[in-house]
Amino acid sequence: MSKKSDSWVESLETGLQFLKELGVDFLVAEKKERNKKDDLLLIHSHIQSCCRCPLARTRKNPVPGEGNFDADLMFVGEAPGVDEDAQGRPFVGRAGQLLTKIIEAMRRTREEVYITNVVKCRPPENRTPHPDEIEKCRGYLLAQVEIIKPRVIITLGKVATEFFVPVEGNMTSLRGNFYAFGDILVMPTFHPAYVLRNEGNKAIKKLVWQDMQKVMTVLGQQ
Repeated sequence: MSKKSDSWVESLETGLQFLKELGVDFLVAEKKERNKKDDLLLIHSHIQSCCRCPLARTRKNPVPGEGNFDADLMFVGEAPGVDEDAQGRPFVGRAGQLLTKIIEAMRRTREEVYITNVVKCRPPENRTPHPDEIEKCRGYLLAQVEIIKPRVIITLGKVATEFFVPVEGNMTSLRGNFYAFGDILVMPTFHPAYVLRNEGNKAIKKLVWQDMQKVMTVLGQQ
């Protein structure tokens, strides 16, 4: 078995064990037809009351994610920021506004895709999530992926990319290439916040759009 396959199996086993500890039992092969909406809302309810890590003590609102429960395209960022923490919704600040424009440029709407983060609560001062915080949230994201079953996941930035892509490298070397996460294709690209921090660098915007075009081709939009 390849290193990528080992990583996928290990992640899936970790996620299933996490869900078992929560008392969630719907992720069973060949079970009766599932209702994705109910399954995902159940995960959301666990996130709303989660106190598994210290971020629960400093958050205003957890941010489970939002969008189409049957989406073929999922966007995964790092963690909520101050605006997301205030509203309980993902990507609603300046970076979120840019993400919305990117989605619309792909001839989609936010309601047609699914948007979430690796960590569901805002780290203080918008710092990078600690490894233990990511680990505590790991099962939630794996459950969302398992329920929605998107064809493509776009990872926004290094934290989200490292979650799905077991390959070392910086974002410049990783972005623009598809990686396999089980049966799902993962496309790493720069985080919208990084694009905004380098607003005068048109080359970065061009690279992000090239990444989106590759995704659109895979999804039959080109």
